[in-house]
Amino acid sequence: MPEIFHDAEFWVLIAFLIAVAFLVYKAKDKVIAGLDQRSSRIKSELDEARRLADESQESLARFHLAAALDRRQRQALERVALEETRATDEIRHAVIEVALAALRRMLAQDLDAKHRAALIDDAIEALPPTLH
Repeated sequence: MPEIFHDAEFWVLIAFLIAVAFLVYKAKDKVIAGLDQRSSRIKSELDEARRLADESQESLARFHLAAALDRRQRQALERVALEETRATDEIRHAVIEVALAALRRMLAQDLDAKHRAALIDDAIEALPPTLH
């Protein structure tokens, strides 16, 4: 017989291997079940992460749409205000032109040259304070 069989370390090794084999045999099902459970938990977490990513993409798209609509509404309101101002200015200028034409006709009919010259001089003197 070989001398290795007489060595105590050899039998410790054999006992250790038998013990490890027994532990693997007994614990194999529990380890596999634990790994399966962990993989299903990781899969569910990944599914939740994908769902949250999709939700965030939808929310981001809605936010961008709302921002674009808000910007367009603001631009439309600004255009309306600008057109309102233009229309008011046009009406104001038209009223001034009509009033001036009526005033010219009245002055031409009612005033003689001396009174007209006095009115023009008064208007010219009143211009500098009103222009500033």
